[in-house]
Amino acid sequence: MPIDGSPALPPAVAERLARLAPDQRAAATARPGPVLCIAPAGSGKTTTLVARVAWLVATGADPATIAAITFNARAAEELRERLGPALAPLADGTGDVPAAGVRVRTFHALGLEILRDAGRPPSVTSRDAVLRVVAPAADAATRRRLDDAFSRLKLDLGVTAADVASDPAPGPLARLFLAYERALGEAGACDFDDLVAGTLRALEVDPGLLARWRARCAHLLVDEVQDVDRSQLRLALLLAAPANRVFLVGDDDQSIYGWRLADVRRVLSLADALPGLRRVDLAVNYRCPAPVLARAVRLVEHNAERFAKAIRPGPAAVGRLVLAPVGPEPEGLLRRLTAAWPADGGSRAVLARTRRELLPFAGEALALGIPFRGDGVVLPVDDPRIDEIVARAGLDPRPLPLAARLATLPGDGAPAGTAPAAGSTVRAIAPTRAGAGPAPQDDPEPPWTPRELRAALVGWAARLPPGADLRAAIADARARLAELRRPGAALTLATAHATKGLEWDHVAVVGMTEGRFPSARSLAEAGDSSRALEEERRLAYVAWTRARRSLTLVYDPEAPSPFLREAFDPDELGRASRAP
Repeated sequence: MPIDGSPALPPAVAERLARLAPDQRAAATARPGPVLCIAPAGSGKTTTLVARVAWLVATGADPATIAAITFNARAAEELRERLGPALAPLADGTGDVPAAGVRVRTFHALGLEILRDAGRPPSVTSRDAVLRVVAPAADAATRRRLDDAFSRLKLDLGVTAADVASDPAPGPLARLFLAYERALGEAGACDFDDLVAGTLRALEVDPGLLARWRARCAHLLVDEVQDVDRSQLRLALLLAAPANRVFLVGDDDQSIYGWRLADVRRVLSLADALPGLRRVDLAVNYRCPAPVLARAVRLVEHNAERFAKAIRPGPAAVGRLVLAPVGPEPEGLLRRLTAAWPADGGSRAVLARTRRELLPFAGEALALGIPFRGDGVVLPVDDPRIDEIVARAGLDPRPLPLAARLATLPGDGAPAGTAPAAGSTVRAIAPTRAGAGPAPQDDPEPPWTPRELRAALVGWAARLPPGADLRAAIADARARLAELRRPGAALTLATAHATKGLEWDHVAVVGMTEGRFPSARSLAEAGDSSRALEEERRLAYVAWTRARRSLTLVYDPEAPSPFLREAFDPDELGRASRAP
């Protein structure tokens, strides 16, 4: 059957389309060509994507010519799981299920597949591992800055080792980049970025390879298009050309990964790269209570770099929005939140701008025995360096003398094996971020310095009962943490950056305080503070719109975040501050 919008659809597909809202159905059945589907938070993006693929197959597209590219592996797995039952009714006479032929990949997985097809099966290695060899004086923070810089060179600027080698006077960063690329070459390896940048180069120099993959991606769908970097977008458009049967879905208001080289202007200017691009908007948020959506939209409408759009609440958008002025460093906040949330068995989340702001909540969950999920939330007791610090002080079962000895350890007490501080040369080649986007402040490394670990131990030892054994207390806390950390726990502790694609019944966003959200550090480190502020505002919008039933915004009434002043009237904040 030709792809001509014919109404003669298989019953299962016709029924699926009939269940969609008019805006979702318009997007799912848009005639093949360049289409941009703007999908705000909670608008049924994945539902629309699945319906789009089912419609393509039902109207004659060979599943082997359909490719969907997602932003991460979690989204790819979800899409595969939902495509299976959607396409099962379209099985042909042999019993083959179309979903088996549809290619669902992340950009990196697709790049790996293309490179293998090109006869260049890569051995992918960790950039950090190579940097430890070529820059042995660099500490973890410096290696992360170098990681950012090398990604910008490869993905944003398209720089190769050959480009650097031809430079008669390369700077320190260029020289280190060249050493890094040579080390990769000698190992016969590539890094994660090469799965995109290297794939682009392979396709551009091999017409046969490009033709094969254009045929396999004749109907291309790209999810979360607002988050792609320059090379990812180039790869998608190269594969879609010249027919440009590409369906791009995303939301400019949820572009929050400037530190990963995303740029909201990329999605705002897609019409320049794709002549004839049609825009279809999903206009209803089915997730959030109406008061939550109203304030989130009011906040993000302060941004200049966005599409003008209408976002309406769904018909069942009931729930509440709570302003919670609690002071700068509230004690027992998790207990108070747990008591205030309805006892409805719903999922709960405490969200913050940074991982450090989640640490008191993890500590309180440990003290209260509340199971939680907190990926990457590292308490001091988690850090194995504690054992060495205790050993340096000389273990004694009596906590107060031990606390005194810990407090008087000389220097930072850096344990053996810690990388030395970066030298001046390394610091010179790892400058502060030059881009407009804010730094994530969401480091994967444990956030504690030896001095901070020692201070945490001093405080902890002083609170132990007389005669307690510190080593036993540490072991007990670790055992209890291992028991309480559960993937399926009702309570989640997460940074705002880690919440894309997730939702909970009851959400508390903590630290909605001036200097913390938006992050003063991120604004100070950004090359363009006004654009960084807009990304911070989008990040708050993402955090707020994770809530299905209730949203609680926690802040210091003496210094509320400017985002609260933008989203709420002054009298609302005043009444909340005076509430008992």
